[in-house]
Amino acid sequence: MKKILAFSSIRSDYDLMSPLYRLLHEDENIDFRIIVSGAHLSHSFGYSVDQIKKDGFNILLEIETLLNSDTGLSRVKSASILLQSSLESIAKFSPDLMMYAGDREDVLMYSMIGGYLNIPTIHVFAGDHVEDGYIDNPIRHATSKLSTAHFVTLEEHRKRLIRMGEDSKRVFVTGNISLDKFVNFQPFSKTEIRSLFDVENSFNDFALVIFHPVTAEMENAGEYFRNILNNLNERSINSFVSYPNVDPGNQQLVDVIEQYKDNKNFIFYKNLERDVFMSIYKHSNFIIGNSSSGICEAASLKIPAINVGLRQTGRYADKNVMFCGVGYKEIGVSIDKAMSKDFVNSLETLQNSYGDGNSANKAYDIIKSTDFKSMIAKIEDPLKVELA
Repeated sequence: MKKILAFSSIRSDYDLMSPLYRLLHEDENIDFRIIVSGAHLSHSFGYSVDQIKKDGFNILLEIETLLNSDTGLSRVKSASILLQSSLESIAKFSPDLMMYAGDREDVLMYSMIGGYLNIPTIHVFAGDHVEDGYIDNPIRHATSKLSTAHFVTLEEHRKRLIRMGEDSKRVFVTGNISLDKFVNFQPFSKTEIRSLFDVENSFNDFALVIFHPVTAEMENAGEYFRNILNNLNERSINSFVSYPNVDPGNQQLVDVIEQYKDNKNFIFYKNLERDVFMSIYKHSNFIIGNSSSGICEAASLKIPAINVGLRQTGRYADKNVMFCGVGYKEIGVSIDKAMSKDFVNSLETLQNSYGDGNSANKAYDIIKSTDFKSMIAKIEDPLKVELA
């Protein structure tokens, strides 16, 4: 039986990967396990390990790594805790394959472990690139250089990895696995959503707000977040608003939430059941903030996405995405455009460039048919890799 080990430290990367996890879990010839760490085990961030258990996946190890500190230093310390605490369990389980997703510091730790323990690794969502100056971007690329193989979303991402010196045989274009969860999903009705949150009938049309801090904007992150909420409030746009992630600067956003927590236009949440979140997403008039979901997923729902500030800049985006500055007026102009009938109608025939909803099956078939062990030695010279 083939042993495959996955890793998750935050709700977002788990939801991105869960369609593939399900296929691996249900395969009788695969012993599939997950190591869970970080925000998953923090009650301050919703204790989302419960969702993983509810989904029925086998957890190999739970590691409490998240430090209660709003600094870059805490992220490095958390990574060191993760490295020390997971190493022995990984070695003992001795997986045939390890896989991880994204660009947080934990994937760098796991790619190192795979390299030193001679375990083949797959880096999912590799080759993407953001021009916001945030540390996550070079972490993603460093992880790719340490990984055996790569599952990428776009042809553009494949080309970028090859330019970084990766052999094309290591790079597989699968599309975005997260889009698969929208296929055949039947959302709760708006009436059911209102009942779940015990809100009045006026909360019938709404937006989705997901905003996180980035280093270049950290000093004023609270102000920019407030600009978003003020614009929505002045237009009486009801909104479901996510708490920030664990990145440095998140406390500023939490402080703003405290100022608005009694405002009837907003419902703030830390963690939602997947079906509830997806139902809210599907019924939203638009998504605003700076989440990658606006770039990669909103097009599947044919809804506008407003990206505020530097985060996500430089990434490929379909025509439903508007990039705007952090100023109050700029945000307002973008909201008005997102609410206009002409813009909404222009999205009726939109096709998501990031995938067709069958990416998990593509990735699963590659995992089943590829001998990753034979690829583990990275002997290629970047100067000799064909760029065509």
